[in-house]
Amino acid sequence: MPEITYPADLPIAEHRESLLATIGAHQVVIVAGETGSGKSTQLPKLCLELGRGVEGMIGHTQPRRVAARTVAERIAAELHCELGTAVGYAVRFTDRVSDQTLVKVMTDGLLLAEIQRDRRLLRYDTFIVDEAHERSLNIDFLLGYLTHLLPQRPDLKLIVTSATIDTEQFSRHFDHAPIITVSGRAHPVELRYRPFGVDPEDERDQVAAIAEAVAELSREGPGDILVFLSGEREIHDAADMLRKAELHETEILPLYARMSAVEQHRVFEPHVGRRVILATNVAETSITVPGVRYVIDAGTARISRYSRRLKVQRLPIEAVSQASANQRAGRCGRLAPGVAIRLYSDEDFSQRPAFTEPEILRTSLASVILQMSALGLGDIASFPFVEPPDPRSIADGINLLDELGAFEPAAGERDVNDGPRRLTPLGRRLAQLPVDPRFGRMVLESDRLGCTREVMVIAAALSIQDPRERPATRLDAATQAHQRFAGEDGSDFMAFVRLWDHLRTQQRTLSGNQFRRLCRDEFLNYVRVREWQDLYSQLRQIAGGIGVRLNSEPAHPDHVHQALLAGLLSHLGMREGETKEFRGARGAKFMIGRGSAQAKRPAQWVIAAELVETNRLCGRVAARVQPEWAERLGRHLVKYQHGEPEWSAERGSSTVLERVTLYGLPIVTNRRIQLSRVDPALAREMFVRHALVEGDWAADHAFVDHNRHLLDDVRALAERARRPDLEPDPELVIAFYDGRVPADITSTRHFDRWWRQQQ
Repeated sequence: MPEITYPADLPIAEHRESLLATIGAHQVVIVAGETGSGKSTQLPKLCLELGRGVEGMIGHTQPRRVAARTVAERIAAELHCELGTAVGYAVRFTDRVSDQTLVKVMTDGLLLAEIQRDRRLLRYDTFIVDEAHERSLNIDFLLGYLTHLLPQRPDLKLIVTSATIDTEQFSRHFDHAPIITVSGRAHPVELRYRPFGVDPEDERDQVAAIAEAVAELSREGPGDILVFLSGEREIHDAADMLRKAELHETEILPLYARMSAVEQHRVFEPHVGRRVILATNVAETSITVPGVRYVIDAGTARISRYSRRLKVQRLPIEAVSQASANQRAGRCGRLAPGVAIRLYSDEDFSQRPAFTEPEILRTSLASVILQMSALGLGDIASFPFVEPPDPRSIADGINLLDELGAFEPAAGERDVNDGPRRLTPLGRRLAQLPVDPRFGRMVLESDRLGCTREVMVIAAALSIQDPRERPATRLDAATQAHQRFAGEDGSDFMAFVRLWDHLRTQQRTLSGNQFRRLCRDEFLNYVRVREWQDLYSQLRQIAGGIGVRLNSEPAHPDHVHQALLAGLLSHLGMREGETKEFRGARGAKFMIGRGSAQAKRPAQWVIAAELVETNRLCGRVAARVQPEWAERLGRHLVKYQHGEPEWSAERGSSTVLERVTLYGLPIVTNRRIQLSRVDPALAREMFVRHALVEGDWAADHAFVDHNRHLLDDVRALAERARRPDLEPDPELVIAFYDGRVPADITSTRHFDRWWRQQQ
């Protein structure tokens, strides 16, 4: 056991005795404290001091990969052990854990994946769920699962950490678990409001406002400046402006989740001069960036929201909540008094919601429902979530899984409270694939069509951020570099396959450094390329375990697109006339994104990998498809309409026009089919009337001529006698045949076969 000491300058050190006593006496403890209080790094050490981590590991979850790595490194350094020994970490594609590991820091998503293999999580004797106030979907599901597990594992301890945001809700959820509050901010923070664009004469944009705020804070004194922005594009725009300003002894550093570990680590390294760190909300919680004395808050973030009307995920830029704004401001009061500039008004702040809405209330629940069904956790409506999801969101998640064929058909109308649905064999296989259910469905269909390699490449690419970069300063050069892989088929999906093949070919002949340079020169993000390759390998391995095999020969693009359509049935679109607008499922209207090969000369029918609503609904990553493919893939979803039945003497049967719709889209129109397939009774009636009664049939049967002559004689007799009432009644003739012809005779072919048997 490593020697355990606690940094005296961390606020949590003052609460050591009460924390030890409370954790020792209770199965669940809530620890409230702002980032910087030391809870993330010191709680695992307190658990070790209590003797935890011996019967099983101490599992310590973080919402983000960068936080998992940095927290593990900090704990290992304080325990004077090598990372991967007593302290290890595990994130997607990286595992620094050994048999010696006592504390395992990991992303919450990775722990959820472990539940598939170990329902009772027997490798652990303690869990620390950090930053629970973020209320991500993973965190809420994990807390619900642990609520379910704790009674079965009385030996298991759970510590839930949160900023001082509604900790009473967590306490109530865990049967009034004790709360220990640890103060975080050691120094006051002065708030300054510098709104821009409010006055019509103020022509400054966000980048200009940031530049002015940096200049203002630079005059305050030494110390780094942390700037919060909504996304990578905004970060790069601000970085370009600040670098052009040539600030004295000032380094500009971006910080966002998808940067490489080496690039992220730069913000933690000692330095001289001033740093301006341009960050997304990855720096809002979880990690403490050292040396920050000043904060500039643009007040926005990209918030993922599910549109129930359109059944798509949206990524609008929204104003952050008051709680998030306060978290951001608090980042500069760790070491000394700080200053936070908000690029919005005090009035704007006061009108914002107090807390960020939990993700479970604003996202698609299909993946969670699928995993819960695979784990046998029962109905999602009765699952012990900290905050239950909206029943409409549950219904939408179930409907998507129905679309993918993951559930057995429901018996009649169902309500979300009617209990869990049973997974189909396809659904059970789908739950084992480490990708979104839509992408998993593509992979399973690709096995049937012999295009697994191509579809796995595409599914892995769609599961990560696009590896192709488009810097604003070199947009034309980047577009030209990427255009080489467009191909003549107009498929953005196949462009991924061609890019993949190009990279694999180059990788075989280049050294690691040469390949990295190639990626840079061709406007490709090396880290995302490696992530793409790692996910492909993981997907190939797991899919192989459920019987999905790679094809050895290149697949035809039509087969690839059919497999993709299996996961994108509700992302099918039909072009409206000669416009560039598409009519989608359930009456939605969307355009193809500008970067797509389908944007300039769109096909009549397309599929889009995702439909995202920003300013308007936009289809991203698209390709041409044949709408008829959707009939087989969506057999359980399509609706059939029939009209205009007619008798065909040439066919010897009746036909009808068929129209097939999927989510309101006419995927098949004016198809002539046998009437007997949809209305056997009417088909028989028309056969009797037209073929037997009206004689619209060149039949080679003696009774036909006999009956025709008999009816002609009766008509002639009626005419001579001037007795219209003696004319043969067609309905009586129909009744005559109706009483003698079997019910299943609907065509001349059927009749001929039956008649031969009667001879």
